[in-house]
Amino acid sequence: MRGMARKRSIHVMLVYTGGCNGCDIEVLNALFSPYYDLEQYRVMLTFNPREADILLVSGPVTKRCEPQLKAIYERIPEPKAVVAVGACAIVGGIYPNVFGELGPSDQIKAPLPNVLPVTSSAKGCAPLPEEIIKAVVKALPKIVGER
Repeated sequence: MRGMARKRSIHVMLVYTGGCNGCDIEVLNALFSPYYDLEQYRVMLTFNPREADILLVSGPVTKRCEPQLKAIYERIPEPKAVVAVGACAIVGGIYPNVFGELGPSDQIKAPLPNVLPVTSSAKGCAPLPEEIIKAVVKALPKIVGER
């Protein structure tokens, strides 16, 4: 039964790695609310890496989150994709600038492409729900093609 569900739907996992939490609000409160309702298109939200197909990462990658993020990525079965959600995950947002003025900081490992291979990205601070949907759809050929 589980194998059939995985073949007929896409499971996304959201990981928050720091920042203001604005991107998480867009994913959780907008995309899976009755207005957009991605579950009707068989895009399911999961918090188990072994069930995930697409990893959504929001926020700049901090030194503390980096090992856990890599461990989560390794637990996701192949084929898998990574979507960077928001300016912090894509380019580091404001964090490299703030810490750059105070001196070199080793606490921020942003952006996400320095840590994991990114398949697509949703631009904005915080990105519009439509941008997140476009980024997930852009990652689908990698998932569906390799199944």
